[in-house]
Order: sequence, then structure tokens, then C-alpha cells
Amino acid sequence: MWPALLLAGLVLLLLALRQNLLVILGVVAAYAYVVYGDGMVGNIVVDAWDAANREVLLSIPLYILAGNLMSRGAMAPRLIRLMRAISAPVPGGLAIATILSCAIFAAVSGSGTVTLLAVGGVMYPALRQAGYSRSFALGALCAAGTLGIIVPPSIPLILYGVMTQTSVADLFLAGVGPALLLTGLMIVYALVSNRGFKAEAFDGREVAAAFRAGIWALLMPIIILGGIYSGYFTATESAAVAVVYALFVETLVYREMGARDLYAVVAETTKLLGSLFPVLMIALSLNVFLAYQQVPEAIVSALTGRLDSPVALILGINLFLLLVGCVMDIGSAILILSPILQPLAEAQGIDPVHFGIIMVMNLEIGYLTPPLGLNLIVAMTAFREDFWTICRAVLPFLVLMLVGLITVSFWPGLALGLVR
Repeated sequence: MWPALLLAGLVLLLLALRQNLLVILGVVAAYAYVVYGDGMVGNIVVDAWDAANREVLLSIPLYILAGNLMSRGAMAPRLIRLMRAISAPVPGGLAIATILSCAIFAAVSGSGTVTLLAVGGVMYPALRQAGYSRSFALGALCAAGTLGIIVPPSIPLILYGVMTQTSVADLFLAGVGPALLLTGLMIVYALVSNRGFKAEAFDGREVAAAFRAGIWALLMPIIILGGIYSGYFTATESAAVAVVYALFVETLVYREMGARDLYAVVAETTKLLGSLFPVLMIALSLNVFLAYQQVPEAIVSALTGRLDSPVALILGINLFLLLVGCVMDIGSAILILSPILQPLAEAQGIDPVHFGIIMVMNLEIGYLTPPLGLNLIVAMTAFREDFWTICRAVLPFLVLMLVGLITVSFWPGLALGLVR
């Protein structure tokens, strides 16, 4: 009892002092190995090394590097130009172009925050200049920016696959249906709420010119996903292909990225990985320890009688993860919770791939909920707007995303149709 109370007090103290997750996880891991394990703290390193010795982990730094290359280069403006040309003949076409641009660029970059910054920097001034309300412009960019979390290639889906030993290729494929659903819901709302705007005349020459300019960027998700599912390369190999392709397009085709830009992108990616991978290693070590101590099995046994149906379990986990998303970033939540929650879901007959999509969609909503919603904070800085103004702006889109979450939760075929 006293060791557990001491550990809880130490964790609370570290949180109060705003120490990072690596410190907290390190303390918890050391305590677990000493008190409940064999007393050898050095086994944290051994278990972390054994757990991390997987090829799929290489895909994380490579996809992050590819996304940073494309966000710093010329792909985003060219994709936006194409989406604007296609949607111009529809009333409220610029609003639709905003949603489509976020969805397409998310499929290229794999990052919600990168999508918000890359697309928002161009589309927010354009929306305001065209007469769209500040509330819609902020809400649409913040919400559509989160599509990068569920659109393959998604770093959170890779993390879930690593922590639960679920096929990353299957998770990528399962994310397509839910991503299309969320995109469709946002487009319908954009049409309805901006139906008073006049449509522009269709310009075939502009569409053709925009297509020629953006074709290299459009080919990116086709090459990545097509290569995976045709069997030409694995998910990890596709990440390497993405980096090479991004370098080729940005430096030799568009020629808008020089040596200094490339150095800045690599340095930024390295800093990000320096904060991510130590946390990932400690989390993997704890995962091995928990599995050895049969903690997931014990939790499943304890809760099976209380949550006696898949419906009750999904509702309970959804509510729990929505609350977690308000106070914890998506990577940390997946690293800590997925090894515990996934066996519980599997015990109720929920497919691990389907559950991975449910978990990531829940935490995706956390990007838009205070106090720690990442896209809210990024938008506040990028667009120089008040935090609570942005919070109010995303409310309609939060409702849409909750509708999407409930639909995917109770319609497994939407996620698993392409997989199975």
C-alpha cells in the first residue's frame, strides 16, 4: 500500500511541476520493475530493446520526414489550387475546397497539425477575404486539419499497431472508410451553412492547369497505398519511398526547396524524434512488463462481468477516451492505454483493427477539445485569434465528428469492409 501511495504522490508532484511524460513514465517503469518485478531496473533497457526490434518502427521517422518535406515545399499550394478550381462551380465552393484540401494534404503528410498549418496559411485569408465568417473559417480548418490523424499514412495508427501488434497495413486500409465519412459530413455542413454564396463559372483551362501543376502531389498517396496493397512493398518500405519521392518532387520537379530548406526540415524532424522515441521505448518496455505480469488479462477478468456486452464496452471506452483526449496528447494516450484497452475489447469480440480506428477517432476529437486541444492551440497562434473564440468555432464540427465516431463504432463494416 505505502509504495503505491508513494508512487502516486511522486507522479502527482511531477505533473504539478510540469515535467514531461518521459520522466513520469521512467519513474513508473522503475517502480514497477523494482517492486513487482525482479528488482533489476536495468531490465527496462533490455525489454525496451527487445520490444523495439521491429522493422515497422522505422516507418515513423520516415513518414514524419516525408510530411515535413511536403509541408515546407510546394505541394500544399498546388493541391489547394486544384481543389479550388474543381469546387468553384458549386455554391460555397471555397468552403468545400478548404475541406477537400485538408483531406488530400492529410493523405500526403499524415499529420493533422502539419495539415492545419500548411492549408490554413493559404485558405484562412482566402476565406475571410471572400466573405466567409470567421467562425466557419476557424472551425473548418481546425476540424478538417485533424483528418490527418485517421487518413493513412497516420502516425497514431502506426503507434497503435506497434503497441498492440496489429497489422499497420490493415489499419491504414481501415482508416479510409471513416476518413471519407468525416470528410463527407464536413462537406455537407459546408454546403448547407454557406449555400448563400454564389457559384463561380467553370473554368476548364484553370482546372487543367491546376491538375498539371498538382499531379505530382496527387500521385503521392496513390503510390504509397497502391504499393502497400499491391504487395510491391511493406508499410515500412512505403515510408522510405515517400521520403525519396518527396525529395525528388520538391528538389527536382518543383525546384522550390534548396539545401538550407532541406537542412531545416531534417533538423526539425530530428528534434521531434528526439522527444518521441525515448517515450516510445519506455512505453514499449512497460508493455512487455505488463504482459509478463499478465496485467491485461487481470483487467479483462475484472471488467468482463461489469461490461457484459460489446455495446456497453464501446460506449464506456468511447466516453473514457473522449475525456482522456481532453487532457492528454494522442501519442501518449496510445502508448499508455492501447495495450490495456485492446485486450479488453478483443475479449468482447471486437476486432483489433476496428478498435484501433475507434480509439484513434476518439483521440482525434481531443485535438479540438480544451484545455489541451493541440489544433486549438496551434490555430490560436497561427491565426492570432482568441482561444475561446476558436473553441466556439469548432463546436458544430465536434458534433459532426461525434456522429462519425458513433457511426464507425457500431458499424464495423465501414472500417473493416476493405480489410476483410
